[in-house]
Amino acid sequence: MATAKTKAKADSAGSATLHGLSPYVEKKNEEYMNEKQREHFKEILKAWRRELMEEVDRTVMHMKDEAANFPDPADRATQEEEFSLELRTRDRERKLIKKIDKTLVRVEEDDYGFCDQCGVDIGIRRLEARPTADLCVDCKTLDEIKERQITGG
Repeated sequence: MATAKTKAKADSAGSATLHGLSPYVEKKNEEYMNEKQREHFKEILKAWRRELMEEVDRTVMHMKDEAANFPDPADRATQEEEFSLELRTRDRERKLIKKIDKTLVRVEEDDYGFCDQCGVDIGIRRLEARPTADLCVDCKTLDEIKERQITGG
C-alpha cells in the first residue's frame, strides 16, 4: 500500500521524513503545542491527506483502465476480487481522511496534542508517529486492555 511506503521514508541524508516533511526539532524550554508545532502538524496532516486523495484518484483511473469484460469466468472473478480488495482499502482510507479532517479542525481550534481522556500532553514523537492520535500512550494502552477483556481476545 502506498501510504505505508510514504509514511516514513528515508531521504538521501538517511533521516526519516513524515509525508515528505522533516521531524520537528524541539527547542529547549519550548512551550508544548505552540504555533510552530501546530503548523508543523497541520502540514503533516495536509500532506498525508493529499497522498491519500492521490491514491484514490489512481485507483479510479486504474479501475477504469483495467475494467474488462472477460469471457472466462475465472478471469472475471479474479478481476472482481482485485477490485473488491482495492475498494475495501479505499474505504478504510476514506475513513482515515475523515479522521484527518477532524484532526485538522482540532489543530485550528487549539485542541490538538492533548489526551481526550486525561488531558496530558500526547507528545511530539507520538503525534509524528500517529498524527491523528487523541489519546496519550497510557490511556491508549488502558483502552486496548479493556477492549481485549471485553472481546476476550
